[in-house]
Amino acid sequence: MTERKPAGVSFESWVDKQIRESEQRGDFSQLPGFGKPLDGLDAPYDETWWIKQKMQREGVSVLPPTLALRKEAEDVRDAVPGVRTEAEVRRMLTEVNEKIRAAIRRPPPGPLLNLKPFDIDAVVEEWRAARGPSWQSGARGARKW
Repeated sequence: MTERKPAGVSFESWVDKQIRESEQRGDFSQLPGFGKPLDGLDAPYDETWWIKQKMQREGVSVLPPTLALRKEAEDVRDAVPGVRTEAEVRRMLTEVNEKIRAAIRRPPPGPLLNLKPFDIDAVVEEWRAARGPSWQSGARGARKW
């Protein structure tokens, strides 16, 4: 806790004294980012800069619901090749298909959805093909269809 400003001393000179004494004690040299340039000095002023920085630090994004669903569908499609079981592939696709169908029935606010549900069987066939013939022949306990 800092001391109280004495009566009769201007606020500015009292603050300057506090800063000078802190610098002399080395209090500022222990702060994170000491000696590094400030980020965004060259960027134009944005009054919501602090909100955007907090969202970026915490990994939060705010997209309109249709864009968020498009992103989720894209992420699921990209994740399918790395999934280990067919059941998991089908579960992931079914979940996103339910959301897509709901958005088609009752369009959320925002830009057009421009999505249709995944053809689960077609995606599973692609997933199987990517696994190669040894997987399809049952070498990994795969079920023949």
